[in-house]
Amino acid sequence: MGGKAVYSAKALAKLLGLTERRVQQLTKEGTIPAVFSAGGYGYELAPAVQAYIAFVKSGAQSKASSAREQELRQQKLEADIAFKESQSELHRLKMEITAGKYIPVEEVTLDYARFFVSFKRFALALPERLIRGMGVLADPAEARRAEKELTGEVTKLLRSFVAAGVEEDVK
Repeated sequence: MGGKAVYSAKALAKLLGLTERRVQQLTKEGTIPAVFSAGGYGYELAPAVQAYIAFVKSGAQSKASSAREQELRQQKLEADIAFKESQSELHRLKMEITAGKYIPVEEVTLDYARFFVSFKRFALALPERLIRGMGVLADPAEARRAEKELTGEVTKLLRSFVAAGVEEDVK
């Protein structure tokens, strides 16, 4: 032992803030090294304290890694849930498409194009129909001027609709 001071389990426990029983457990587990002296087993101060500090550090590191692992498990669980929800949504959409709940974009575009061609014809025919309906209430020159003016307004409105539609598509 070479003259190094040897401390009892009780003295080491007091120094480390542990119970004497806990110091004995740590010794039995091989965490804190004990030495045999004339008075029985005891502890050299520096090696015992260093061993205990290393033990506490490794416990803190394992707790930190355990907390990180727990956090990663939670993130994985959340990602799995999100994935399964998206798979479920995809399946629902596929079933609705199969059931005919949705129609192809091309078909909708074609229907809208037909509708707007019909609407344009209807709107451009309105001024003539209005003037014809007025019949004898206006002289022919005045009726023709009113028809041209109304046709110009309808055409201007139709162009503004087209411009607004094109601007909306660009955005």
